[in-house]
Amino acid sequence: MDEESTSHATSESERIKLNVGGKLFETTLSTIRSGGPDSLLFALSNRPSNDPNPVFIDRDPEIFSVLLSLLRTNHLPSTARRFSKQELADEALFYGIDSHLRSATAPPPFSGIDAAVVSFIRPASEGLPSTISAADNGAVWIAHGGQISSYDHNLIHAGTIRTHLDEIDSICRVWPEIAAVGSKSEAGLHFYNFSGSRHVGSVNWSDPSDPRIFKARVNASTASESSVFASFDCTHKENCILEVDKEKLQIVSQIARQSGNQAKNMVPRKLTWIPATGVLVGSAAAGGAFGYSGYVRLWDRRSGEVVWEANEPGSGRSSRFGDSFADVDVDVEELLLFKLCSKSGDLAMADMRFLKDDPWIYLKEKNPSLVNYSGEGNSYVLHCYKGQVFAARDGGLEVWSRVQEGESCGVLRESDAEGFYRRNFVDKREDSQRGIIKKIEGGGDRLFVTREEVEGIEVWESSHSAGAIPVL
Repeated sequence: MDEESTSHATSESERIKLNVGGKLFETTLSTIRSGGPDSLLFALSNRPSNDPNPVFIDRDPEIFSVLLSLLRTNHLPSTARRFSKQELADEALFYGIDSHLRSATAPPPFSGIDAAVVSFIRPASEGLPSTISAADNGAVWIAHGGQISSYDHNLIHAGTIRTHLDEIDSICRVWPEIAAVGSKSEAGLHFYNFSGSRHVGSVNWSDPSDPRIFKARVNASTASESSVFASFDCTHKENCILEVDKEKLQIVSQIARQSGNQAKNMVPRKLTWIPATGVLVGSAAAGGAFGYSGYVRLWDRRSGEVVWEANEPGSGRSSRFGDSFADVDVDVEELLLFKLCSKSGDLAMADMRFLKDDPWIYLKEKNPSLVNYSGEGNSYVLHCYKGQVFAARDGGLEVWSRVQEGESCGVLRESDAEGFYRRNFVDKREDSQRGIIKKIEGGGDRLFVTREEVEGIEVWESSHSAGAIPVL
């Protein structure tokens, strides 16, 4: 056989013909094997090369054409617009190339400066969300009424659990399929398994020696590698934080028990676990006729003792007496505390590695076009995500993005703080007019936002990805 014939035979042996739903496709073995050794197409490529008949697959040929193009280029073609996310996901799963589809459809790295609303998620029933919990892959759980609806990384509805609770106001991800749930209307911390749509256990705060500890409700929760921490309070203003073993669903310890009607004794409304230091951060803020008051505290998980705290209103120049914080959040990766002031609207930060009596550095904005907030709002929400700080005042949303790296902010002079973070508005006027922002959660390369008395949740992604979303 001459060289040309040998080359032709080799070329023929590297090709494969597929009959998908009655439509003939011809491609290379390398293309269909690029789906990975565990894919169906890889298995079909191992059929005897001397079989002249095309491999028959009883599936939709039009969607297969899209997926074949994905294997060839690692991108979805424009024809993908004709199909829904669910249709593409189902077919990709059948062929065993769902990871390729996830990679091709994943949003780009999230930047608050370049973000826009790309979609809305509205549960089918009782559409007003009471709280949300986002996952690292961009999936989200939405509590609405006494139900929790799960949406996967493609924001496709994966299932709904109907709980025994009337209104859910806290969700904590214990495991990928297990949620720890608290309610305003019912006592206890309750665990639900999404894979079986069932209740798997409950934990209640009780004290046989104190009859005031009765029907304690959960206000906030967070999880470490081995434990869930939940803040409980009773009608008699007794409150504490319970540490619960994630495996056994049993109480391990009681932290920060307190009582009374003063602001410094409020139940923590926000809890954050800091894995790098083994510290639990809790905060509470409440507004009244004389403004806001509250606290932020750090507890050592092993001893249960407070290692640092700040109570507001406070005194001193930097604590800005009379301008107490309305919300606090933690940048877990950078070990930074942030607070949003209730009157001035200023944002302040403190390095958790250099905490002292008055550690706050107030961020400043040099851009004259970004006029500082003035006047008191009705609702404040602060959320740290991916090195960015999102601040919501009523319906408006802004982001402070880090522009300097490496230098510890704990040793920065206050006069230098404006160079450490840059402030920008995230939303447009029409966004801010949709309603008061109640909750902000980051997950994957997305930001999820809920608004007061507005059905469903907003999904924000970097704006240059908005053009890619319609293909799904």
